[in-house]
Amino acid sequence: MTCPRPGKLRFFMVALCAWMVSGRRPRTKRNLLIAIACLVYASFVVMQGDVLSRDRPDEYGDKGDGEPVKLLPGSLPAGEPQQYQSTFNPNVVYITIRSKRRKPVNIRGTVRPKIRKKRSAKRSLPETDADSQDSEAAPVLMLGWQAEQRVPDSTGVLTLSRGGKGSWRSSQSATEWNSSIAAESNIRIYSQTAPLWFSQQDIAAMRFLAHSSISRIHKLAQPGRRPLLLFEGIGSDQHSQEPSEGKASPRNRSQAPGCRQSCGLVKRAVDISEVFAFHLDRILGLNRSLPAVVRKIHFVKGGLPRPVIIWDPSLSMADNDTQSTVKLNWISYQQSLKWKCWTHGKVPKPDWSCTDIHHYEWCKLALFDFLLQVYNRLDRNCCGFRPRKEDTCVRKGLKMKCDDQDNIDLVHLIYREHDHRHLVFVDNKGYFDRNEDNLNFKVLEGITEFPESAVSVLKNGHLRERLLQSLFLDKLYWESQGGRKGIEKLIDVIERRARIFLTYINAHGFKVLPMNE
Repeated sequence: MTCPRPGKLRFFMVALCAWMVSGRRPRTKRNLLIAIACLVYASFVVMQGDVLSRDRPDEYGDKGDGEPVKLLPGSLPAGEPQQYQSTFNPNVVYITIRSKRRKPVNIRGTVRPKIRKKRSAKRSLPETDADSQDSEAAPVLMLGWQAEQRVPDSTGVLTLSRGGKGSWRSSQSATEWNSSIAAESNIRIYSQTAPLWFSQQDIAAMRFLAHSSISRIHKLAQPGRRPLLLFEGIGSDQHSQEPSEGKASPRNRSQAPGCRQSCGLVKRAVDISEVFAFHLDRILGLNRSLPAVVRKIHFVKGGLPRPVIIWDPSLSMADNDTQSTVKLNWISYQQSLKWKCWTHGKVPKPDWSCTDIHHYEWCKLALFDFLLQVYNRLDRNCCGFRPRKEDTCVRKGLKMKCDDQDNIDLVHLIYREHDHRHLVFVDNKGYFDRNEDNLNFKVLEGITEFPESAVSVLKNGHLRERLLQSLFLDKLYWESQGGRKGIEKLIDVIERRARIFLTYINAHGFKVLPMNE
């Protein structure tokens, strides 16, 4: 039997006496008998504790010469009872049981609930090759709807309409197919606000391109070039061409395929780097390229993820060989850079070879093309680097014409119909497989000033972080490049070129100016 401690006994007796003295309990015979019984029991416990304390051997024994000897467990005298020996068991284990967490932790609201996909019957869709240059007929599209079996008109428009009797089931399936695409958006924005470098119009255009319902297909023929394939979409996020802030002229409307809603331009699968170019353009603060995302176009041959770009009807398209609204060759371009046309409000003279484009636009274009190594604007004939066999300039034999560089025309220089001062960057296919010893510095020739907003992003060390955050929004592009590992490899290339560019401008002492006019 284990004896209670004297401190606890004193506390118990004091509490009992206080209970007896207090007037909270009536002084009846019953309460008096209970108090006497408690006192008797307490005195018995105290007396028994004193006896056990006298008879209990100490932790230290006595040899007889006054030196204490420590008794180990199990070395008690032979006459000691077994019950007493068990009280000295040193192997005591304390177990603490923690309560389980019933609900998972929601870290910053990033847990995304799973969306159950709608399973529908597999439909066979006729394929259309968007890469073919010889095809004259418009693509045939079913998507559960019955396409009009007729030769398309001069604009190349193919309308999707409901068929005759008995075709309601097919049209209903098409509606479900389109709604299933819209239900799972490929634009991943889990926070309350999008990245700061995107405007509301950019986000609306990206969502429209990613999961809008397709109502019409347009095929725009181009003499001597690959036809343009556009889709007309109707979605919950109706995209409006607010960045252009103006209406297209009737001439542009006639050139465009006449989209009643917003349209998207379907590019080739090999042009997927244009999506990276769009994000880089916004992060650098240039804001000169059109919104682009990756989307699976099921009616195009292969059904591979392809870049789709918003169709801007306000662009002044040209039907010439250079595909430009600004006609410049290399020598006149270098002369206009020398005079810095339209800077500080000065009006250029007729003999300066200036165009309506502001001088700062060429500075932004040169920086953008150097980071992505886009050569089909300022160096069409690949005169500033060693091209590969599959490059366009080699296949078309343009490399052989580099002996007369001054007369080489610049291509893909386009502005909007209502704004002749600013360029719009189109056909931004970049090249990430070009080594650092084969970079095209010809695109930087003649440029002595560069935009401060872009250079500051390259210097502050946040380019990788912003590109990862920005490219993560486009789910299909992220997956098509191999996830984060593939995206990191692309960013490595851009960062190395950025360091080379910064070394280049520091070595030549070029100026960095604010160009947000």
